[in-house]
Amino acid sequence: MLHKFEFDGQKIVLDVHSGTVHLVDELAWELLDVYGREKEEEIIGKFRGRYKPADVLEALDEIRELEREGRLFSPDPCRGEDSLAGQGVVKSLCLHLAHSCNLRCRYCFAGQGRFGGADELMPVEVGRAALDFLIARSGRRKHLEVDFFGGEPLLNFAVLKELVDYGRRLGREKGKEFKFTLTTNALLLDGEIAGFLNRENISVVLSLDGRREVHDAMRPAPGGNGSYDLALARIKSFVDSRAGKNYYIRGTYTRRNLDFCEDVLHLAGLGFEHISVEPVVAPAEADYSLRDEDLPLLFAQYERLAGELLRFRQAGRAVSFFHFNIDLEGGPCLPKRLSGCGAGSEYLAVAPNGDLYPCHQFVGRKKYLMGNVTCGRFDTALADLFRRAHIYSKEGCAACWAKFHCSGGCHANAEMFNGSIFKPHRRECLLIRKRLECAIYFKLMEVLSQKEARHPAPGRPESNAF
Repeated sequence: MLHKFEFDGQKIVLDVHSGTVHLVDELAWELLDVYGREKEEEIIGKFRGRYKPADVLEALDEIRELEREGRLFSPDPCRGEDSLAGQGVVKSLCLHLAHSCNLRCRYCFAGQGRFGGADELMPVEVGRAALDFLIARSGRRKHLEVDFFGGEPLLNFAVLKELVDYGRRLGREKGKEFKFTLTTNALLLDGEIAGFLNRENISVVLSLDGRREVHDAMRPAPGGNGSYDLALARIKSFVDSRAGKNYYIRGTYTRRNLDFCEDVLHLAGLGFEHISVEPVVAPAEADYSLRDEDLPLLFAQYERLAGELLRFRQAGRAVSFFHFNIDLEGGPCLPKRLSGCGAGSEYLAVAPNGDLYPCHQFVGRKKYLMGNVTCGRFDTALADLFRRAHIYSKEGCAACWAKFHCSGGCHANAEMFNGSIFKPHRRECLLIRKRLECAIYFKLMEVLSQKEARHPAPGRPESNAF
């Protein structure tokens, strides 16, 4: 399986099953469409008058050699088998420290942080039970991950501190290591809290949508005032306090800012170097919900963003955009490529009362209640269902060129829009494919730039070589 695409005048070919990327010339580009389907003499005849027979033969030899090496037309490493999907252990929890929030974000999938219920904070006893549950379900895995989430988790900072301390002690006792992450709107992120997060080396995801007018339109305070100025001041102070490391800015774009590239550039212009701006997930009737007719503009925005970030790199400044971070050499292990985030099996969310759900976006959907950490109840049948939701069981995924990078997309989005975790959301698929093309192009240009820096030359020579 090959995926061919053109980007900024470059002809790029992805060998799907090996993950190898090739930058090709016009002749090789055309030959790949007929290779293996027509005899050599027929191919030479077809291209006669446009290419020299010797050039055609040379290019065909190169294609055959790459095929023998497993870098072109490589076979599916799983051949449709799903025995590698999932490991049967839980490695990550999302702890909902607060079903309450000090903002009233219009697009909040959690209903202003309450997830369909009342304001609620997680008691420390529930948090400890969650960490005990994670240890018990983690098998032989040493490295475990916990994300403090909400609502706004800093509304429950005292419990957060106690859980970090408990997790460190528990890890030492059980031979495990916890990596903690906090997702916050930053309004409560003062010097005391920043000092604690820095001392404990806690990764932080900071919510900021981009330009002031974009952010304030969707992320107002309870009284209706904008939150941009306070959030930005707190975020800048915090990022400076840890020398710009171990954080990223996480924004959301909606139909109100389809020109979201401007928001990424705005954040980069403020000095931030680790940025993610995500498409909103919202009901179709919402006025800010994305629509299919928006896709051409969104595709163009991703393409423009790839070019702008390359210019940053060429100017000596590395700005990292989450969706363009792609490893073309090693990448995730095969089980990770089959099932992605592992929601519902390896990754679970814990509500303030201890209820377990497949991930933070499923919290409150009673159909997907998996148990409770305080009583040890856990629905292994539902976990097995999610473990089976991978690229060889999801509708259309096995034949998709993006499958080993996309891993079947978001279970929660699939269920929300199509009523099944086995049927991916079509618009999400299209956006993911475009982002992947941009990411591949970005990485390829970065590699070429590094090679040219090591071996300066007047220009890349024309060649039939891959």
